[in-house]
Parts: sequence; C-alpha cells; structure tokens
Amino acid sequence: MWRKAYKIQWAVEGNFLCVKARWEGETFFLPPFGPEQGLTEVLEKMLDHAEEQKFPFILQGVEKYMVEWLEKIKPGYFQYRTERDNFDYIYLSKDLIQLKGRKFHTKKNHINSFRKKYSNYQYVPLTVDMADQCIAFMTEWCNERGCVKGDSIDCERKAIIEAMNNFTALGFQGAAIFIGDKMVSFTFGEVINDDTVVIHVEKGLLEYKGVYGVINQEFCAHNWQHIEYINREEDMGIEGLRKAKESYHPVKMLEKYIVTIK
Repeated sequence: MWRKAYKIQWAVEGNFLCVKARWEGETFFLPPFGPEQGLTEVLEKMLDHAEEQKFPFILQGVEKYMVEWLEKIKPGYFQYRTERDNFDYIYLSKDLIQLKGRKFHTKKNHINSFRKKYSNYQYVPLTVDMADQCIAFMTEWCNERGCVKGDSIDCERKAIIEAMNNFTALGFQGAAIFIGDKMVSFTFGEVINDDTVVIHVEKGLLEYKGVYGVINQEFCAHNWQHIEYINREEDMGIEGLRKAKESYHPVKMLEKYIVTIK
C-alpha cells in the first residue's frame, strides 16, 4: 500500500524477497524476507547492489532475530542502532476488548461518553463496496489536518486509497463507524501468524471525540477475540500518537534496528 510513496522495488532471489525503498532522499533495504539458510548469499548480493548503484548500504526495520543472523554471517561488520520511533506496540486482545482495571478508566469514560452522545451510531463491517466512502472520508480527514500535496499525511491518504482499491487481494478485514449516513471512522488489519493481528489503519474525524476508542474496542471484539496479540504498529515519533499508544498499556514492544556498515 506504500509502494508509490516509498518508490518500492523488489526482487525474488532464491527463497528470499528483497525490497528496496526510497524516502526523503534516502535509499534503503528492508530486511530480506526468507529463512536463515541462504541468507549469506542474498546479503552479499544486496551489498554488491548498493555498491554498484552507489548508495550506502542500510537495512531498516530490522528485528532482533535478524540482528543475530547478521552477526553470525559477518561478525563485527555491521553496526546496529535502535529505531525507537519504529518499535511496534503489541497488546493482549483481551485488554483492548475488556478494558479492565483502573489503568483503562479514562479510556472507558471516553467510550461511554461517545456512546451516550451518539447512541444511534452503527458499527459496520468494511467491504470492498465501501471503498469510495473510505476514500471520500480520507479527503475530509486530510483536510482536517491541513494536508499538503506530497507531505506525509497526503502519502498516507494515497497509501490507504491503494489498500482500499486492493482490499480483497490483500486479505484485509475492517470496520467503520457511522452516525446516520456519515462515516466518522474506519479501520482495517490482517492476521499475520497464528497468534497475532496487525492493525494497519485506524482513522477518525476530530469532531467525534471518543470515536477512536470505540472503533478500536469494537473491531477487536467483533473480529479478533480468538487472537491473543494485537500489533498496532509504530508511533513514528509523533508525540500525540506515542502518548495514545502508550495509554493502552502494551504488553511488549517489538524492537527495530537500523543496520549500516561500520
């Protein structure tokens, strides 16, 4: 969904998917997707490619297991820097559904306030037929935030349009909140393994206070009761987003590293 914003290029090499991206003038790789066996050869080809194309070798979004693999292949060759802004927030689904205990007291108050004020709201599963409504919603959402063509908010809007236009092919599940005929929030995500769901998008209009809490709780309750963990992705270093994600009390943070050559 971010392929255009990040100018994604990809290649399949043996059992690996290799992805190259470019953002704000910097070219980098994502960690090669594949097994440990065969990584040595693929890594050498990536290093050669960076040298041939004359850009510094950088791996972004590298998880701990990949750090360990890289050290086994080339001990002491790379340097690793934690990328806090890119750490994923992981929660227990039961926490997001039940909101039990004093630590969620404020969340419950916001949700109850929304439900009281908008008692006629409707929770609707997202379908591909609603793509046009989601796209129109994103225009309004962008305008609320002073979106400028080509900025990060505009790039996010375009990524969501890309996702909605390929919703079925990507295997996403989603939901929306309506007040009357007006869509005021929507979200979507996908199952990524036996015990974890990742939520890619959650958007709401500023006018409807508490709508984020409502769609988060309802989406988890309707779709993900059977899943243990919910990954709500990173905060990108945005102070308000970090505060919001921390307020849901993650059970763990998935660390990410930037890898460069020493």
